[in-house]
Amino acid sequence: MPKLNQINAVVTARKGEAEKHVTELYKLIQKEQLFTGRERTYRPLDEVNGQKLPPESQRVQQRADDLVRQAREKWTELWNLVFTQDTGNQSARADIVVDGKVILANVPVTTLLFLDKQVNDLETFVSKLPTPDPAEEWVHDPNTGLLRSKATESLRTSKEPTVIVKYEATKEHPAQTELFTKDVPVGTWTQIVYSGCIATDRKNAILARVRKLQDAIKVAKEQANLLEVERQKAAEALFAFVLGE
Repeated sequence: MPKLNQINAVVTARKGEAEKHVTELYKLIQKEQLFTGRERTYRPLDEVNGQKLPPESQRVQQRADDLVRQAREKWTELWNLVFTQDTGNQSARADIVVDGKVILANVPVTTLLFLDKQVNDLETFVSKLPTPDPAEEWVHDPNTGLLRSKATESLRTSKEPTVIVKYEATKEHPAQTELFTKDVPVGTWTQIVYSGCIATDRKNAILARVRKLQDAIKVAKEQANLLEVERQKAAEALFAFVLGE
């Protein structure tokens, strides 16, 4: 008996072949002139002196029954293969095993095929999760559930006008002064930054587990497809009914 993976390998190719061949047959059955033939002979009224003309004929180029037979052959092969594949898929199962531990047992191969795509999407999703600024030192804040940076302090300044005397006053001249402003510390800002991003080490750990799961699903899928399947026949009964056999 063939293995399910062997049937799977053939089905896609056979689908393409059958579709192409039946499409060509479908085009032929719409050309009515190919199914029509004729023979024509000429007899002059004056069989002694009248002009003699050769007979004319046009042969039938296609037979409907032949085209039905060809289509039936292609469809029969394909329908039986797909029936065999689907019957095998109902029985093919395998465990998803990661590091020797069964994560999910007795999973149908169709589910494994579905999960294979879904876990790829999961990897893409996780890989795009934002991580916090590595320039900061982060800790988990249990009160908010967020990441919290260390407190940093910075001075708050205020611009205050200041007068400087460039030249003292004399009997002859008044004092020369200049007004400017200078930054004067007036307080201290204490800042703590919070982040709703995922910690980089946690993201990396999740990604590592997702990739292990991807590999495990692929192994399980291959294992399930090693099931030996009995060839099934669907087309014979269906065509027998349709063609009244």
